[in-house]
Amino acid sequence: MFEFQGKVIRHDKPLVMGILNITPDSFYAASRVKSISDLLIKAGLMLEQGADILDIGAISTRPGAKDITEEEELNRLLPSVQAVCSHFPEALVSVDTYRSIIAMRMIEEGATLINDISGGTYDPEMAEMIGKQNIPYIMMHVHSKPDIMQNEPLDAEAFETVKKFFIRQTAIFESKGAHQLILDPGFGFGKTLKANYDILNRLKELRVNNYPLLAGLSRKSMIYKHLNLEPSEALNGTTALNAFALQNGASILRVHDVKEAIETVKLFKMLRNHY
Repeated sequence: MFEFQGKVIRHDKPLVMGILNITPDSFYAASRVKSISDLLIKAGLMLEQGADILDIGAISTRPGAKDITEEEELNRLLPSVQAVCSHFPEALVSVDTYRSIIAMRMIEEGATLINDISGGTYDPEMAEMIGKQNIPYIMMHVHSKPDIMQNEPLDAEAFETVKKFFIRQTAIFESKGAHQLILDPGFGFGKTLKANYDILNRLKELRVNNYPLLAGLSRKSMIYKHLNLEPSEALNGTTALNAFALQNGASILRVHDVKEAIETVKLFKMLRNHY
């Protein structure tokens, strides 16, 4: 358990993180933000619906996605983070980036936490920067890079690989003074369909050093491919797996659909508190 800007992250009081994609190629088209005004409308609605955290990302990390330059990422993020932090000064803003120099700039602009899909493996300077800034950090596991991660995905070995990754990376970050860590197993990031469900089924076993767990399941291929649907049709499946993730130890749900996630959390709390 730890607290930042009035929000307490603890295992029995889950938080909801709303996804704001300022990318032209995210896998779920409806989540793409088209302009600053569109961004502010979406952010405002998420906060009105009860989002605890807003997560702003400028790089699509869907399977097969190509990287963008540091300059392009900054050009997308800077006006977006400035606008959200200015219009919603009380909001907790997360920035989705694996570059420490970008992360540092976004912290200066008001970002509350950093969400790194590489868990510090793409940029070796990230751990030291996070330690010095004493800011919450989401450490996600990814197998390889997004453009090739599904070429040879992890299968039966996925769970143990992710756990060893968390043990190794948390030790590195702790050695740099970073102790506000949140662990994300990276559903869909270089894992087979079966591996994703194995990890979800054993999610609470990944709570290394009792750090909170984040589940990012929203409309992912592990849902829509298994059900022969499109991402736009995967809300019901997302809600079902989010409920299971909460039951299995998730402290944060990262979602496109805040209202439904908030309802799921409320029902989970009712079940947990009264039975």
